[in-house]
Amino acid sequence: MEAPNWTKDELIAYTLLYAAHSDLKENNHERNVIISKVDMQTFQKIHDEFSADNDFQSIQKILASIEKHQYSKENLDQILADIKGLFFADGDFDIREHSMLLFLKRILN
Repeated sequence: MEAPNWTKDELIAYTLLYAAHSDLKENNHERNVIISKVDMQTFQKIHDEFSADNDFQSIQKILASIEKHQYSKENLDQILADIKGLFFADGDFDIREHSMLLFLKRILN
């Protein structure tokens, strides 16, 4: 798969949206965290794209974009920290979110 032509903010928004959907829903707390990282226009554009993708396409797009931008370990650690913050936004870090965090750690490192 060819890497999407995303900016860093678009990659962050897409990755956070993917993580937010680990429990198959996206709540207002999670949406607010994502919007705090990127502007509303970027969020809406990426949200529309994310909504049209399936799980496999999402993973492929994230990995291809990270490779394209040659993210360093520090950049990946920051993305993972942002994901962890997203999971704690609603005060409930459930087993699905924990599993998603472990999964993303494995594929991103």
